[in-house]
Amino acid sequence: MGDLTDKELKNLRPKAKLYKVTDRDGMHAAVTPTGVISFRYQYRVNGRQEVLTIGRYSPEAARKLTRAPDALEYGMEVSLAEARTLLARARRQVERGESPSKAKVEKRTASAEALTFGGWAEAYFKHKADPKSGAEKLADSTLAMRRSVYDRAIAGELSKLKLGEVTPQRLKRLCDEVKEKRGPAVAVHVREVVLLVFRHAQGSGLDVSNPAESIRTSAIATFEPRDRALSPSEVRAVIAALDHVSAAPTLRSAVKFVLLTGVRKSEFIDATWAEIDFAAARWTIPAERMKAGKAHVVPLSDQALDILTAFRTMFGASRYLHPGRYDGDTPISNATLNRVIDTAVERIRKDDPDFQTFGVHDLRRTFSTGLNRAKFDDRWIEMSLAHAPRNRIAAVYNVNRYLAERKIMLQCWADMVDAWVRGESAKELIADAKRLAAEVHDDELDDDL
Repeated sequence: MGDLTDKELKNLRPKAKLYKVTDRDGMHAAVTPTGVISFRYQYRVNGRQEVLTIGRYSPEAARKLTRAPDALEYGMEVSLAEARTLLARARRQVERGESPSKAKVEKRTASAEALTFGGWAEAYFKHKADPKSGAEKLADSTLAMRRSVYDRAIAGELSKLKLGEVTPQRLKRLCDEVKEKRGPAVAVHVREVVLLVFRHAQGSGLDVSNPAESIRTSAIATFEPRDRALSPSEVRAVIAALDHVSAAPTLRSAVKFVLLTGVRKSEFIDATWAEIDFAAARWTIPAERMKAGKAHVVPLSDQALDILTAFRTMFGASRYLHPGRYDGDTPISNATLNRVIDTAVERIRKDDPDFQTFGVHDLRRTFSTGLNRAKFDDRWIEMSLAHAPRNRIAAVYNVNRYLAERKIMLQCWADMVDAWVRGESAKELIADAKRLAAEVHDDELDDDL
């Protein structure tokens, strides 16, 4: 026979054994004893004889408009015209020395793997490594750590499973085994990697429950909270998260105010408007409220003054910078700012489960560490933290020394925080501030003496 027609295909009848009807260019229609008609292409590639099943003949497809070539895949139900389009594709592959049959199998395997946990894990890692992912892109070190946990502790157990087969019970069992073998920290990261892979699948439109959400981290292991200082990138993450937490805007600003001034939590909570001098841009904390029992002057940056202006607008009727929610005659509670921070940390952990919690006092530690890393004079830093000098004579004469330099330094610190929030370097800001502090004239030291 020559070229087949749709009429001839419709008239083909099954026989006791499979038989073939030749079409063109190496393609034939194979008719099975059950009446199924499929298009097959016989060819040689790299010295091997191979057969590709192009697709199953469908009379319904023949009655419809021919689909675009990009919509056609080997193995689907096709019309005669569509089978010839796929045949042309296969012939081009053979001409390039490629096996269309092998490519078909590889694509089917890749498709099957994409539905497995391993396939989605690879998609997650690829997305988080792609610069085009923008804010979704992870730091190389974080990505490498998660990949290491996946390869060493997860892939062998879960990679070939369908997502629906990764149950909370199976995951908890794996975490327990990893905890026993590799330690609690790795076990916690196993849970978090699984959590993130499922969230990636859900974010891609897949309707699937996340087994990791049924397992609390504390059910795997608990860790003692540690004192810490936030890195510039962590400061950026915290400030961004504060903009989206459900707390009052003034409470979010209060957290930032503590970061900008480096004061202790109690020094802020009990602060009153009588201590603020807007004209001189200073906050003088009286001796009775200071740990060392000596009055402490805090130079106020422009950013800190902006926050105080907002507080004054909102709470002008109260004697406190930030009164309690229900009583203007009392300050906020001792736990309020930590609750705001905890809410911000929860939000950050949706994208970065490794983000460590912190408290209000860690903002003071961040203030100290940031200025020390910037290599400002440690005497200015110690005075800003109201740390009493070890030399008792110096303590008498230097209580409020270096005020002019500290004002420059604290303005620089506020500018540094703003730069980090924008994702910029603060090196030039620091260099400019140090030059400015070095040029302080003697007549600017009157307040220091």
